[in-house]
Amino acid sequence: MKKYISFFRLRFSMGLQYRTAAAAGVVTQFFWGVMEILVYRAFYEADAAAFPMRFEAVVTYIWLQQAFLAVFGAWIMESEIFDAIRDGNIAYELCRPVSIYQMWFSRTVANRTSKAVLRCVPILAVAALLPAPYGLTLPESGLHFGLFLLTLVLGLLVIVAFTLLVYIVTFYTISPDGVRIFFTSAVEFFAGAVIPLPFFPEKLRYVMELLPFAAMQNVPLRIYSGSMTEAEMLRAIYLQAFWLAVLTGLGWGLCRRAERRVTVQGG
Repeated sequence: MKKYISFFRLRFSMGLQYRTAAAAGVVTQFFWGVMEILVYRAFYEADAAAFPMRFEAVVTYIWLQQAFLAVFGAWIMESEIFDAIRDGNIAYELCRPVSIYQMWFSRTVANRTSKAVLRCVPILAVAALLPAPYGLTLPESGLHFGLFLLTLVLGLLVIVAFTLLVYIVTFYTISPDGVRIFFTSAVEFFAGAVIPLPFFPEKLRYVMELLPFAAMQNVPLRIYSGSMTEAEMLRAIYLQAFWLAVLTGLGWGLCRRAERRVTVQGG
């Protein structure tokens, strides 16, 4: 376990060095958040009663989404892992006395966490200072905030487990581009990154909430914004734990199989 903690620390420290890129990301994400909020504002002024979430809840959802974009962004993957598999350099990794799956898992968690640490504080600070109803609001209660932190961690682990599946599938393909594009598109749509899930028709939303994508950013952002009942929150947390176990087990098994039957195509 110590070696995987070391992988996490090294990758986390490396990620904290990219401060200029983080500053550019903060500016971009802040203005993107403002644009989204203004679009929703136009719809709510037309007929606020037609929407399933309060406008203040939607605003909070958007600010949290932008603040933790590095945690839940489906496109955030390590190109060096894809390159190692495609070019054959993965053979060097196979010679090391480590589990590739655990090493990649710790590195991916560290990569996303370090990016989020640099970006979330300034975005949340500025959003909290904006006047109502355009600013970030406080959670409904201390319980909501505690569950938000819990589900934030679970959501991070779920998307990391899903990301590792994309890496592992690359063992069986010549190019990862198609799988990567499909994965990114599916997550962005079904996780509530484009439109919050409560805005979908009820029957469709019920199905979408059962999928692993909803266990990512949808759960923590909705819990914080107060758009879930207690029963819905408990159900969502159970589903997060379930999908984390399923995706991790599936990824571990496929990775072990790939290690035994891998064919190096380059290098």
